[in-house]
Amino acid sequence: MGKFDMLITGIGRMVTPPGNSPRFGAEMKEVREIVDAAVAIRDGRIALFGAEQDVRGALAGADIVQSLDVGGRMVTPGLVDPHTHLVHGGSREHELALKRAGVPYLDILAQGGGILSTVKRTRAASEEALYEKARRSLSEMLLNGVTTVEAKSGYGLALEDELKQLRVAKRLNETHPIDIVSTFMGAHAVPPEFKGRSDAFVELIVTEMLPRVAQEGLAEFCDVFCEQGVFSIEQSREILLAGKRCGLRPKIHADEIVPLGGAELSAEVGAISAEHLLAATDDGLAALAARGVVPVLLPGTSFNLGLSRHARARDMIDKYALPVALSTDYNPGSCPTESIQLIIMLASLNLKMTPEEILTACTLNAANALDRGADIGSIEIGKRADLTVFNAPNLAYLPYHFGVNHTYGVIKNGHVAVWDRKEVGAGV
Repeated sequence: MGKFDMLITGIGRMVTPPGNSPRFGAEMKEVREIVDAAVAIRDGRIALFGAEQDVRGALAGADIVQSLDVGGRMVTPGLVDPHTHLVHGGSREHELALKRAGVPYLDILAQGGGILSTVKRTRAASEEALYEKARRSLSEMLLNGVTTVEAKSGYGLALEDELKQLRVAKRLNETHPIDIVSTFMGAHAVPPEFKGRSDAFVELIVTEMLPRVAQEGLAEFCDVFCEQGVFSIEQSREILLAGKRCGLRPKIHADEIVPLGGAELSAEVGAISAEHLLAATDDGLAALAARGVVPVLLPGTSFNLGLSRHARARDMIDKYALPVALSTDYNPGSCPTESIQLIIMLASLNLKMTPEEILTACTLNAANALDRGADIGSIEIGKRADLTVFNAPNLAYLPYHFGVNHTYGVIKNGHVAVWDRKEVGAGV
């Protein structure tokens, strides 16, 4: 059998969705559970897993470099957070009173608040300051059990400031245990200097920003805030198709506030994911299903904004057989939280998702929203050894016992990144 870098034993319950592909509709409830399990790791990847007795038998005589007993705790695939606005300057707690007074977000944006407030702070921040702020947030995510994060730009809204955000994300990917997938979102808002000239800003994105981002290899995806008063369907289509020509696959902030048709557009342009979708119509959801677009739902945002309306997760799963994913939407305005475990609770409470569906949405389907399903998101031989160890007896305990962090340990690429609730760097 040769040498194995790590043998993880004492797993009270191992729970994972199966396979590499997205899990559609009713498939999201189908998870693999192994009681008294073990995992063997070699070269940062899963080499063997199953009942501990069987794994130990198969490894008889093998050279095990490190043994790790998780003390009867539950182990899942490392969690994936596929929609965040990780790199930004400042915060927006000063808007809290407006939100609690019921002022709509689009009205706050029109007054120069919202995204535009963060743009001002991000433009003023140094690259080093942005790096340190985002690094702290990444570590919070890691302590919550997250091993892969998507990071969108969109708080620069000018060429050099957008590049600054993306360079910070690239540097973090090289220096932090969490893997970062970068998305260019220059079309997050129309900056003040282009007020009343949104078409001119779209032209700048298409002719200058996108080619430069692609030239420097700073992003894998292109996103746009397709919303009333921000970017129209026509403008969004132009940006996303230009991104495709530059080699950036489309994502869309779609139908978050107004049913504008963003879901239909995401299907039309071949987007990998459509995100938010609180106002998506039946036609929009049917279009997503027809093209296999992953809906990324963000229940923390509607919760924090005090909305009574939530994304129609049950219809997406039961009626349209969609492969729902979940994410924090970590950002400084509408959802300033790094806690994926808060999202797990809200998905149960407000989206009426089962624990098994939630796990699939936070692992394999989230990985497929980032085109990473072949590499992460489930416990399978050959996949990256990204694992989360929960101080919980079963999946239902995670949304049931809310308001606390259940993560005990995190294995990232076969190395211990968190143990006993602490970030440990080189391992234990």
